[in-house]
Amino acid sequence: MPYEVTLELHRDGALYGTVGERCGWLLVRLAKGVAEARAASGAQWPDPDDRFPDEEELFAFRYRARNGVVSGGELRCQLRTIPIWIPAQRGSSGEWRLTRRAFVEAWGGGVGMRAVLTSAELGAFVAALVTEAEECLAPQKSGNSTRTR
Repeated sequence: MPYEVTLELHRDGALYGTVGERCGWLLVRLAKGVAEARAASGAQWPDPDDRFPDEEELFAFRYRARNGVVSGGELRCQLRTIPIWIPAQRGSSGEWRLTRRAFVEAWGGGVGMRAVLTSAELGAFVAALVTEAEECLAPQKSGNSTRTR
């Protein structure tokens, strides 16, 4: 299981920020939690795309140098409940529907970026991060020596 993971954030091909600091175990736990929440049926959130783990902030990663200084960027994910007005069909007045979405925000170099994700999209994103971390930790054969990339 990946533990010591540092994520490099890229924007338009350029390094945007560096975050992580031992975030691998948290990403693995979050991937499992999102999958479990999506599989659970609940009256409050009938749409699986609205089902997330119960925490309001799912992660907040920064990068800390060995001397303890926080630098390099920030990547965080918070859940928000969003009311959406559903217009009426033929004569009734309509109704409000509550949805939940994950707001993933990245900060680096003085600029912020945001993505709004369903639980399926967040699950795929986190699973891809975990898979990439595991692949980077897997020993690679090169001639007679073993190395890790």
